[in-house]
Amino acid sequence: MVEAFAVASGKGGTGKTTTTLALGMALARRYDVTVVDADTGMANLLFHAGLADAPVTLQDLLAPDARGPDGAAVDVADACYDRHGMRVVPCGTSLAGFERSDPARLREVVAELAADTDVLLLDSPATLASKSAVLPIVLADRVVVVTQPTIPALSDALKVQEYAASYGTGIAGVLFNKVRGDLGSVGTQAERYFEGPMLGSVPDSDAARAARDAGEPLLAHAPDSDAAEAYRAAAAGIDPEANAASDVADRFRSAVVPDRP
Repeated sequence: MVEAFAVASGKGGTGKTTTTLALGMALARRYDVTVVDADTGMANLLFHAGLADAPVTLQDLLAPDARGPDGAAVDVADACYDRHGMRVVPCGTSLAGFERSDPARLREVVAELAADTDVLLLDSPATLASKSAVLPIVLADRVVVVTQPTIPALSDALKVQEYAASYGTGIAGVLFNKVRGDLGSVGTQAERYFEGPMLGSVPDSDAARAARDAGEPLLAHAPDSDAAEAYRAAAAGIDPEANAASDVADRFRSAVVPDRP
């Protein structure tokens, strides 16, 4: 079985990368999980996962000649790192590496990863401003929408849902992050306009910021925090579907890269 989820928000600063790793660690208690930093323009998952010094990253795989920093040919396995019970594929932060990356090659990378995992989590770019930004949503089976409890954040998150629908990508659920107090009328608005369930509400947390500074996922750095517990509860509401890996891989390889968002 395998199902691919894009973790997306429509705006920066929602805690999307923290969420991706937290959901990944929680789901890894039940499934084989692979996390991919698909934010090729503003990658930062490597810093959250303690992989700042990773010798081979997704950037190298997306280069036309697929070669690592030392000039040697690399393959998908070279960019996979076992961390915190998951397989993590970080993306590099080099400007030169980004400029020579071909976003369309992400299709083949994800297809290969799909052959050897149960759950794929694609940490998506914050905006929908380019081909590389929207491709994870196009590739995914479903999207986990991460938002904050403000009307502007909801508006951006609804754009993610609209774009996902245009490519036949479903909504796995909506997760509110960095919440102070209760959701109030914002929660009511979300239930009215979003498809999929409300996965939960993660409180604003000093522990999450400390984890980021320490270069560790929240669930590893502060497993007993309220935020960590909220993420585990949210992950319990995600029920991955048992799709044949070969069928999913074929779909990834044939996915159309959108001309524009």
